[in-house]
Amino acid sequence: MNSSPCKAPEVEGAPETGAPDAPGARWSRICAVSDIPVLGARTLNYRGTVIALFRTADDRVFALRDRCPHKGGPLSQGIVHGEHVTCPLHGWVIGLRDGAAVAPDSGCAARHAVCVKEGAVWLAAAALPAAPFTPGSC
Repeated sequence: MNSSPCKAPEVEGAPETGAPDAPGARWSRICAVSDIPVLGARTLNYRGTVIALFRTADDRVFALRDRCPHKGGPLSQGIVHGEHVTCPLHGWVIGLRDGAAVAPDSGCAARHAVCVKEGAVWLAAAALPAAPFTPGSC
């Protein structure tokens, strides 16, 4: 599957904050749910870290760092099935809900707080990494 970036504002000094349901939380509107293909992904590049936004068949959206915990493959280019994505490099299956590799594999892709409200995808600004990705970190 191909993925392309969502049109996203910079999160620093988020232009729209506190929108979804967590009081005091800072959220940034990333894109419309319809910008993410059903059973597909789109990516967001934030300070050199790529975050993949996944959409399931029933329109749920999940956000993971776009690196498989195995060899760093681009999860956004994998196959989405149910609440999982299969890495295109070596076939590892990663849970979208928790970022965990399915046994017998182990490891995890960092997940990010995301919500859908009125057809828009919002990402918690606090969930965006301040530092570069370190392989194996969650």
